[in-house]
Amino acid sequence: MRSLSDTLERLARLSNQPENVAPVINWLVPVEPSGSNPGQLSGFLAIPSVAPKKPALVVVLHGCQQNAGGYDEGSGWSRLAEEQGFLVLYPQQSRSNNPNLCFNWFSPQDTARDAGEALSIRQLIETVVKAHGVDPKRIFVTGLSAGGAMANVMLATYPELFAGGAIVAGLPFGVASSVSQAFDCMRGQRLPSEPDLQARLRDASDHDGPWPKLSVWHGDSDTTVHEANAAASLAQWRGVHELSQEPNRMEQIGRHQRHVWTDRHGAEVMEFFQLSGMGHGTPLDPSLGYEQPGPFMLDAGLSATVGTAHFWGLVTKEADRQAAPASKAKSKAAPAKPQPPAANNSIQTVIEQALRSAGLMR
Repeated sequence: MRSLSDTLERLARLSNQPENVAPVINWLVPVEPSGSNPGQLSGFLAIPSVAPKKPALVVVLHGCQQNAGGYDEGSGWSRLAEEQGFLVLYPQQSRSNNPNLCFNWFSPQDTARDAGEALSIRQLIETVVKAHGVDPKRIFVTGLSAGGAMANVMLATYPELFAGGAIVAGLPFGVASSVSQAFDCMRGQRLPSEPDLQARLRDASDHDGPWPKLSVWHGDSDTTVHEANAAASLAQWRGVHELSQEPNRMEQIGRHQRHVWTDRHGAEVMEFFQLSGMGHGTPLDPSLGYEQPGPFMLDAGLSATVGTAHFWGLVTKEADRQAAPASKAKSKAAPAKPQPPAANNSIQTVIEQALRSAGLMR
């Protein structure tokens, strides 16, 4: 039975969720950063019911006007993690840091190694790694929009920490240091040259390789973050991977295109999904059973969640078949949504029913 003090603490957490966004889904467990938390972020963790001894970890950064629970509900990361046995960590922004709940990807004090929000995310990762025995060679980071730009910050400032990253409708690292510059870059204006982009990435840490593999997803009808930012992110990371400007191959997936770069051993190290006709948001394929369309969560007939996990090597062959957009192969049954532990006493049931009635719990 959950103690009364635990329940009250949980009520306080839920009642303090950002306004006008979905409450944190109740199977996400609160996580405290293991340190000073200079960026003053909170964190939530999805833990699969069955996991290997050394599970992988995916760090997911929500977009503006979103929170951990809302983005998880839409993107389906915890549902996929429940099926495949990896952990999902959601750092969460607050309105006191940013009125629009955007991660401050353009703020120099939040985007330098061992400072601000970047350090808070690093400390949240450290907490989860220590508590759950995460495989240090299988830590990944992804995000949407401002979260995608912040994912790029993490890849640039802590490249030794991550095996891979994914930028969904995001921006390159280090291209803005003020709000006005951020808006210019979002419009695709005043982006640095390729040599400058690559220099900023190398200057972000003293890392000398190996470098995280990178997946970039962007709609060609995005009027919030111009598609030029996807090209700039690819140019930024081509340098450290020593890749040519042109991809090694291009794949047509329905109306969309996947561009693939391989290293000298033939391994895929960078990919770009150019999403035809899609605006600003995370591309979904709800028919796979993981995701829910909503604001900035767009049914594109192609899943960034499953596709990225596939690129990172986090899925089984069964999910491989689901991840093949060209064939649209499906599993026999949709994966089950993770559920919180069932209440085992009437007091807890009454409290949770009251929370649901108040709109503070699902």
